[in-house]
Amino acid sequence: MLYAFRQIVGADSLSSPSLHPAALRDLNAAGSVRFGTDQDASRANLYFRPPRASNSSSKEGIELPPTSQRNRLLAHLSGVDGDPLALAGLERVKLEVRQVLEAPGVPIAAAYFVESGLVSVVGTTRPNQRIEVGMIGFEGMTGTAIVLGDDRSASEYIVQSAGEAFRISVSDLRAAMQHPARRALFLRYIHVLMAQGSQTALANGRGRLGERLARWILMWQDRIGTDGLVVTHEFLSILLGVRRSGVTVALHVLEGQSLIKATRTLIQVLNRQGLQAAASGFYGIPEAEYDRLIGPLAASESGPSFP
Repeated sequence: MLYAFRQIVGADSLSSPSLHPAALRDLNAAGSVRFGTDQDASRANLYFRPPRASNSSSKEGIELPPTSQRNRLLAHLSGVDGDPLALAGLERVKLEVRQVLEAPGVPIAAAYFVESGLVSVVGTTRPNQRIEVGMIGFEGMTGTAIVLGDDRSASEYIVQSAGEAFRISVSDLRAAMQHPARRALFLRYIHVLMAQGSQTALANGRGRLGERLARWILMWQDRIGTDGLVVTHEFLSILLGVRRSGVTVALHVLEGQSLIKATRTLIQVLNRQGLQAAASGFYGIPEAEYDRLIGPLAASESGPSFP
């Protein structure tokens, strides 16, 4: 299902002023912090919603049979102990657009195994420079800093496409990691995420805009699972760190090659294999690492399977 752009993402989510981590920590207990821009009050504001710790007795918790789990890591874990829910303390929650799951320098309260939707990993620096450095969908999880022994992230993890996830508290995640097979799986996934970050840096530094755009469309499609991507040129320019006019030109080039059909708010994928060729090698290495270390994404019944 496609969502109207304003339902999926607000451009302010990547351009709002950053607060110093100490200020965020002080405001964390208040439950929410509003970021606003005086220059453009008419546009949507970004609300920081600190993730709540998981509570296994919460009414939100929903124990589902393994066939209801789309997340590939959870599906893989179900075979570790022969337990349909191999991790204790999981609860199913909604992911809201512009919801910040992790903020730079702020202690992480919970990790999320994404079932649907999209989480962007955003590199930030003051005063307001931001660029997407990673994507997480049904193939992965947040909270990787916890797996590596820390309690906070240097990046922002923000929901860009609404969906659902299984949430687990930090204490339950650490307890789960005592099992060697679980810990090994999480570390393999972090290796894949690091490979994605390194390839993003390579594409940003060496790739032409058209190549980077083709790569981004493929990665988004992998995680959303539809041929139609609802996004504006303005938002794409923020994600890719370029001018909006450059994105418009690059989209027109891909459209002229009959690879996509683009409007102001919609990109329709027409030729996935052609997009892979247009990415000129900047797409595929992290995906191959995932296949090698965890398993092919196409093996998931509800996951995307493209020609």
